[in-house]
Amino acid sequence: RTAQAQGATGNADAGQKKAEMCICLHCIHGNETGFPEIHKVPMISGQNAKYIAAALNAYKKGERKHPSMHAVAAGLSEQNIADLAAYYAAHGEATPAPEAAAVQPTPEVAALLAKGACVSCHGANFSKPIDGSYPKIAGQYADYLYVALKSYKIEGSRVVGRGNAIMAGQVKQFSNADLKAMAKYIGSL
Repeated sequence: RTAQAQGATGNADAGQKKAEMCICLHCIHGNETGFPEIHKVPMISGQNAKYIAAALNAYKKGERKHPSMHAVAAGLSEQNIADLAAYYAAHGEATPAPEAAAVQPTPEVAALLAKGACVSCHGANFSKPIDGSYPKIAGQYADYLYVALKSYKIEGSRVVGRGNAIMAGQVKQFSNADLKAMAKYIGSL
């Protein structure tokens, strides 16, 4: 029940004690936030430790912009981030992801996913990323996925947006309607 994150070894038991600030938002099924628009708060249990650590560090550095998350992450030490990452990653160890999707996309959505080469990074069934710093996105709330995808299109904003050049390049080729359709399908898995 340990995980490596940014050079610190995380402890899931220590992370559980530190997760109280997270539980009020991330552990209430269907809980919503109103920033930058109303959407469900993402599910983070079962994500890879490396992804949780990367996301928290990106919020801390301002590469991912969300005022509440920046405020939380800014106060976390490297050890706190590693412990939280280990705690949330431990939740996914008991429930391995299925090899194949239970629901197949429509031909239109399949073409969009192929155009974006989404599986090449997020892996089989969008739940086995090729790198631990990439998120598992299968079954994530569709409205959150849509807002997250759109946030890669926003450049230079001090309040919203995400600073990932690969994802920014990918989402720019799609309309918001395309992003919504992809998010709806991935969220259904």
